[in-house]
Amino acid sequence: MEEATRELTRGIKSHCELEGQAMAERVSVAFKRLKEASSRDWKPGSSQTEPYHAQLWVLGDAMGEACWIKGHAAGVRRKTPAAGKVRVDFSPSELLQLSWLAHVGFQHMMPNYRGFELHRFSGFDDAQEGASAVGKIESAIPAKERPFPDLSSQVKSRQKLIADWWQVAPNQLSA
Repeated sequence: MEEATRELTRGIKSHCELEGQAMAERVSVAFKRLKEASSRDWKPGSSQTEPYHAQLWVLGDAMGEACWIKGHAAGVRRKTPAAGKVRVDFSPSELLQLSWLAHVGFQHMMPNYRGFELHRFSGFDDAQEGASAVGKIESAIPAKERPFPDLSSQVKSRQKLIADWWQVAPNQLSA
């Protein structure tokens, strides 16, 4: 048991240690208690359970928690944007809308743009999705760096453009 404990300690260190830190205290304590339990004499086949079984359960729990914490911390670091960067989540549909909008915007910025367009909104819902995607990007821009003072005015102006174009004509009464 003592040899198994040493091997477990060597094998698990890289999985339980956080960068630049020693092994989690709970894991170290569990290893210490397992070592103490394995050095005691016990008689196989007696009615008492082996004294190190409970310590193995405690060790397994401590190692699992330490590994989870290490993995969670790595995941948080991976998801965190780099310094000075902003991360925005888009659905595939929103990303497609933005690619078309960016392309059209790029065309309009070119001095030799002739006015033909490759993409147009197919209807009210399509335009709403595009407006929503643009709104997500605008809301991700830090307030002090936005070229417009009020985010809601941008959203409202796009909604007005959409509503004006796809306005439902009132039913006319016939006599």
